[in-house]
Amino acid sequence: MSAGTAWEAGRLGSRRGPQRLLFGRMHEDVEIERGAFRGRGRIFCIASAGDTAMTLAKEHEVVACDINPLQLAYAEERSRGAARRRGDAERAMNYARTLMPLAGWRRGVVREFLSLSEVGEQLDFWRKDLNTLRFRMGFDLLLSHPVLGVVYSPRLLALVSRGFGAAVRGRLERGFACHPNSANPYAHALLLGEVAEEPGNGGATAEGRLQFALGDAASVLESFAPGYFEGFALSNILDGAEASYCERLERAVRRAGTKDAVVVLRSFAEPTLLLTPNYAGRDRALLWGLVTIQDVNAPL
Repeated sequence: MSAGTAWEAGRLGSRRGPQRLLFGRMHEDVEIERGAFRGRGRIFCIASAGDTAMTLAKEHEVVACDINPLQLAYAEERSRGAARRRGDAERAMNYARTLMPLAGWRRGVVREFLSLSEVGEQLDFWRKDLNTLRFRMGFDLLLSHPVLGVVYSPRLLALVSRGFGAAVRGRLERGFACHPNSANPYAHALLLGEVAEEPGNGGATAEGRLQFALGDAASVLESFAPGYFEGFALSNILDGAEASYCERLERAVRRAGTKDAVVVLRSFAEPTLLLTPNYAGRDRALLWGLVTIQDVNAPL
């Protein structure tokens, strides 16, 4: 039976086939979750590549869940010290980076930009040397429906509005205006593909602080006792999800959470009507349209 989520196929595209490793690393700033869950106990999170789960397990008891068995096995391997590998998302981003010289983004220029630590200087550099007409035209084409449709399924493509390239460029500029590049590992990973390998978190796993569960999030949460978790790191699980699944997950989160539990949720989509503040500007990964930190009783 279908779980009602775009992630159950284990593939970014719509072509049928075996499930694949989608994410070799997480493109999410875990400091958002660390701040939101400070002082709390048990945390539920989406496993993905394991980065968030491993970091949170240093301070909390964590249950990490994923519907894709390959993704879950990879996260568990990393928690025991295995090296990072590329997933399909990183392969797509790496291909996009090979096109950067066509827009005038030579590696030396990008490295100079990433060495900056004063946000005003970064903004000037971005506007003068990087966000050029040639870059804007190429970037907007790359993030257009026809091109993205080659990689992403219709469910995920539905998140992309007209002018998505301009929206993402706006997110980048917002981030460069807030976060010093020289101290932002997410910016280095995004623009150059350079990611520092961190040691595995096997100690947390051995001590029982990090557990892994296979299945869709709603089903896994339904298996726990009421009031078990004090925090939920749900990544962008609802991107591409059916309305019925969103409702089911909302019920499962409320049941499995304590009365004062906190939920962190992301989306690549552009925000529309917001009932809670949007913290996307705080996320150093620079890519998100929406990051919410909300009470467990608020609508997802």
